[in-house]
Amino acid sequence: MAKDIWVISDTHLFHANILKFQDARGNLIRPFDSVDEMNQCMLDNWNSVVKPGDKVYHLGDVFLGDKEAFKKLWPKFNGSKRLIVGNHDDIRFLTSGGFFKQSYMWRMLKDFGLLLTHVPVHSTALKRRESRVDGSIDYCMLKNVHGHIHQNNSPGDVYPGDHYVNVCVEKTNYTPVNIEELRIR
Repeated sequence: MAKDIWVISDTHLFHANILKFQDARGNLIRPFDSVDEMNQCMLDNWNSVVKPGDKVYHLGDVFLGDKEAFKKLWPKFNGSKRLIVGNHDDIRFLTSGGFFKQSYMWRMLKDFGLLLTHVPVHSTALKRRESRVDGSIDYCMLKNVHGHIHQNNSPGDVYPGDHYVNVCVEKTNYTPVNIEELRIR
């Protein structure tokens, strides 16, 4: 059975206060009545696409709150998980508890032309120099797959042609995105 690779960001599991966050128009950014409802939606959506042997890159801000409750819930999420550290992550806790197979500050997936980060990076960080077999130099642009900005538009939404994709749960229907979809965007 083929293994898939998935990407998601900013689940903020157990983060009660995020249910009060509003967009610029005053609308709640997460339409849940409780943390339990939010957590269950993300678990259901995650497991509806991610198979147990799949690889998942979580681009940070995994959870805020009850560590003991997180320890019980997190193993229910399918896949072999990798962490790109977010600004709200307790790095010591998340990297010492066996929650993630690996953790990174950022991760380049050269074969896919993707740079995975928590926050969007400056466009100059996306230009990659490659040496060709014939000795010539070729430049290409990576696509920055990121989180952090929740429901807000990434630079790619504002400036067409830019190489950014926001995979915050508010932008992905609280569901991981398959890497093949990111490659072709």
